[in-house]
Amino acid sequence: MSAQHYFSPEPDIEARSGLIEFRAGGRDFTLRTSTGVFSGSRLDPGTAVLLRKAPLPGPRGGRYLDLGCGYGPIAVVLATASGQAQVYAVDVNARALDLVRANAAELGCADRVIAARPDQIPDGVRFDEIWSNPPIRIGKAELHELLGRWLPRLAPGGTAWLVVARHLGADSLQAWLAEQGWVVDRYASQKGYRVLRVTAS
Repeated sequence: MSAQHYFSPEPDIEARSGLIEFRAGGRDFTLRTSTGVFSGSRLDPGTAVLLRKAPLPGPRGGRYLDLGCGYGPIAVVLATASGQAQVYAVDVNARALDLVRANAAELGCADRVIAARPDQIPDGVRFDEIWSNPPIRIGKAELHELLGRWLPRLAPGGTAWLVVARHLGADSLQAWLAEQGWVVDRYASQKGYRVLRVTAS
């Protein structure tokens, strides 16, 4: 599937629904998916590495952002890992957001997963953690603009968890984030992916 479909607010490709099964946080998930959304035929390998390597929410929960949520695998894993977690699932793709809502409802966490377009998130909302498999293929300038918009919305002491393929520029993104004043650690590496931990200096 070409990138313009899942980057589009209203994908023009015909919707063909499907199911994706995966395991994360000691639990099996079956999620609804479709054509016209990111990685609609399988759990993206980068997303799988992020969910495997970054620490999932504990009992205290918190407010989380799944940035570029797609059909919602990160959002629903975060929400089910802690009954106290509130998760904002943000994407430009309306079809993806509908799938997030459906998946959260089937998992019993629809009251704690808020699926929304970027401009629908109130300016005052701050996040304890941001999780993202960022859309590298939108281009470097657009990616930098995206991260420059959302990383400053971390709450004091907050952390962002990003997963990026090494061959798609993980190391250069790490360097750029450091140049912007963020503290960036390569938290984990697996299967050609880097998991970056980003905090305020």
